[in-house]
Amino acid sequence: MESKMDKKLVIAYYDGIAAHYDNASAEYSEEQLEDLDEAREQLATLLSGHRILELGCGTGAWTEVLAESAESVVATDASEAMLDLARMHGEDLDNVEYRLVDALDLPDDIASGEDKFTAVFMAGLWSRLTREQGDALLLSLKKRLGKDVLLVIFDDAYVETESATIARTDLQGNTHEFQLDADGNRHELVKNYPTDSSLRKRLDKVGREIKIARWEFYWVLTCRLK
Repeated sequence: MESKMDKKLVIAYYDGIAAHYDNASAEYSEEQLEDLDEAREQLATLLSGHRILELGCGTGAWTEVLAESAESVVATDASEAMLDLARMHGEDLDNVEYRLVDALDLPDDIASGEDKFTAVFMAGLWSRLTREQGDALLLSLKKRLGKDVLLVIFDDAYVETESATIARTDLQGNTHEFQLDADGNRHELVKNYPTDSSLRKRLDKVGREIKIARWEFYWVLTCRLK
């Protein structure tokens, strides 16, 4: 199980690269950008009209996409630097609220109020969680949000020669990769690339109507919480 100190190191890494994070798309291939554009269009349609809890919003790229068609979005991230940039990018989005929230430690009031969430969305977060953390997050969402809430998980697929090299696999089956921060320092981070069968097995505990679609560079899973 990842310690609190390890989690703080991961957050510190994202705090450190926040100012450069938006420039990452400049390194994407044309094929990757095409996959991303198609995914954005389809997911915006899927989540149209929903009251969305977004986990791990980063600098808000997906928040802006969701806000175009959603009734409302509560965009959350554990990195204050990332969230500050998301607020800046989304300052004109009237239907978005930004909150500093750790997805693995959701506050008691996250699902309170009359306008309860009808959907949860996360992009790029799932692959950064250990298997134990991912399972704990799913149980937390099921407990706090209740049945029939739409869960949408979007993440990277492993592409030979394109994805970062896997550095190691730990005893729990989590794969790890090395990433450089803005100063060139190397960090080892969890980066899991689940198969469809493993996703279905894990999500079956909390969800129904599980559907998985894949592009070359990305995959998406949707289900309804039980």
